[in-house]
Amino acid sequence: MTQPHRTWTVLPHGKLTEVDDGLLTVVGTIHMPIGDFPRRMTVARLRDGRLVVWSAIALDEDEMLALERYGRPAFLVVPNDHHRLDAHIWKQRYPELVVIAPSGARDKVAQTLPVDTTSPDFGDPDLLWFVVPGTREHEAALLVNRPGGATLVLNDIVANIRHPAGFSGWLLRMAGFAGDAPQIPAVAQLAMVKDKEALRTQLLEWSEIPSLRRILVSHGEPIDVDPRGTLRELAESLK
Repeated sequence: MTQPHRTWTVLPHGKLTEVDDGLLTVVGTIHMPIGDFPRRMTVARLRDGRLVVWSAIALDEDEMLALERYGRPAFLVVPNDHHRLDAHIWKQRYPELVVIAPSGARDKVAQTLPVDTTSPDFGDPDLLWFVVPGTREHEAALLVNRPGGATLVLNDIVANIRHPAGFSGWLLRMAGFAGDAPQIPAVAQLAMVKDKEALRTQLLEWSEIPSLRRILVSHGEPIDVDPRGTLRELAESLK
């Protein structure tokens, strides 16, 4: 993993985009030995205007100011121990942030910044916290409910990078982060998934959410065409 930043460091990124009422996302890239690797930050606004920041990315000042106009950053979710790159500098910028990590990742995340809780209370019934079953409690997820439907926010357990180019693209395909359809990356299965049946059961439970409109993943495109069917296919891939 790239060493976590200690000062505000802005890497290439796009614009904050509102994908639903009170739900922002932005995509950036990290240069890694295998090439440029896409990453996504998601921000959910609670009913009282506070913001839950998922997998933080340091943005340029224009975009940070736009985010601050949107709401007050209050919770910082580090969804597993590989997503610490910008966590420390976000905490520096917003010292009152409540830092959240899944319990299995807590010790690693705490090497970068203190973790306040592994079982957050957002004070908002529209936002549900999950520690993904079968991942040794290393991987988190969120379900964001809105009047028009629900959004499932996942991290490394599902990837959906499309049309990667060159040798780096080939490597991403081999690792299971890229392909012609969403998939559970092979590297995530090796590193985290210790109980495939438990993960399969959770994917099937999410697939039964009638209002599910989209899935946002930390690496790759949103899954907004038949997200429930996609979850069933992913569950079947674990058999």
